[in-house]
Amino acid sequence: MLIDSHCHLDRIDLAPYQNDFSCFMREAANSKIEHLLCISIDLETYPAMLDLVSPYQQISVTVGVHPNVQDGKDPSAEELIALGKPDKVIGIGETGLDYFRSEGDLGWQHQRFRNHINAAKALKKPLIIHTREAKHDTLRILEEEGASEVGGIIHCFTEDWEFAKKALDLNFYISFSGIVTFNSAKEIQEVAKKVPANRFLIETDSPYLAPVPFRGRPNYPTYVRYVAEKLAELRGTTVDEIAGLSTENFYRLFKLVQL
Repeated sequence: MLIDSHCHLDRIDLAPYQNDFSCFMREAANSKIEHLLCISIDLETYPAMLDLVSPYQQISVTVGVHPNVQDGKDPSAEELIALGKPDKVIGIGETGLDYFRSEGDLGWQHQRFRNHINAAKALKKPLIIHTREAKHDTLRILEEEGASEVGGIIHCFTEDWEFAKKALDLNFYISFSGIVTFNSAKEIQEVAKKVPANRFLIETDSPYLAPVPFRGRPNYPTYVRYVAEKLAELRGTTVDEIAGLSTENFYRLFKLVQL
């Protein structure tokens, strides 16, 4: 059984599933997807996301505002705490820093990141971290705010081993997406070989970043198997071993009981 530790189920293209989410979920079950973590990126679409996934016990959610979102609500820590209390909400984010898409004075992005960390600490729930071209400030703020108290996930990992080691020291897990299957991702593949067996996860980030052989096309949680296959190849083990370890790691991090 597999777990997709980061996907955006409210944004996937349901056309291949007769525009029926329940049809997609049957396909996920047939593909041995045991659990899915549906990630929030803004508060405007959050209620609709909850409505979509709430009937499914095998889907958990997070609450948060992506670092690039500037048009919507920028929540305080108190607002995030209120939204993050339900049991179905198992993490806070995605949050973090992105210097690739955002420019100028990014003090607002830093403060948003700190608000999410403080909410996660108050709720004792892990963080889902997005970082792009901001690795030094990401690590600095995680350390300054005491994020190691709750830990979490560096999602869609795209950094080097030095960053990974520091993130691991801060109590974070490393999650690999379809990018690890790209021929150009040599540095990420080296990290995938080195991360301890009890500290890695796999994800799709669907509908984005489809793995080889679907690169450039819409991504789906059912493609998480291709990430597992690549990690098995890199680590010299089996897909079943990768599936088992990543599943154990997911349930341990989020303190969930396996169904």
